Amino acid sequence: MIISLIAALAVERVIGMKNTIPWHLSADLAWFRRNTLDKPIIMGRRTFESIGKPLPGRHNIVLSSNLGDQDGITWVTTATQALIAAGPVAEVMVIGGCKVYETFLPQSRRLYLTHINTKVDGDTWFPDYEPNNWKSILSEFHEADTRNIHSYHFEILERQGLTSNLKSSLLLASVDFKP
Repeated sequence: MIISLIAALAVERVIGMKNTIPWHLSADLAWFRRNTLDKPIIMGRRTFESIGKPLPGRHNIVLSSNLGDQDGITWVTTATQALIAAGPVAEVMVIGGCKVYETFLPQSRRLYLTHINTKVDGDTWFPDYEPNNWKSILSEFHEADTRNIHSYHFEILERQGLTSNLKSSLLLASVDFKP
C-alpha cells in the first residue's frame, strides 16, 4: 500500500485558517477529486467537520481520539486502525489536517501538492518535509484565470530511498495518533 498525502499550500506552507481553506481554486478542487476518487481517504475530525459530510466515491476514514457515529464514515483512533480500515488497496490518500499529515508524513511514499502563489494569513501549516528526500515526477504550472484567482503549480513528489511499503506500514503501527 502506498501512503500518499494530498494538500494545497499557500506561501510558507499555509493550509488553513480557522478550519477553512483561505482561497478557492476550481482547478485544485478538480485535481483533488481526480486524485482521490475511488481511493480510501484518511482525515482528522476537524477536517471532516470542515467538509461537513462524507466525500462521495471514496472510503472516508476519520482519525480522532473521539469516535463518531455518522453514516458513511469509518471512525478510528490510531493510524494503524486507519490503514487496516483502508483495506488491501494500492494507494491510500491522507487529506489532512496538520496533525494527521504529521502522523503519516514519515511513512508516506508520495505527495500530491498544489502550490498556490499567494500569501495568506493562516493558523495551520503543512509539515516541513526535506525536499532532498523527494523527486518530482509531475510538475504543471498554471496562470491565474477567471476561475482560479491565483497562479498555481501541481506537483507529485515521490520519496527517494523508501524501498518497502510493508516496512512503512510496520513503522506506522507503533505510532499512536494524539490530536
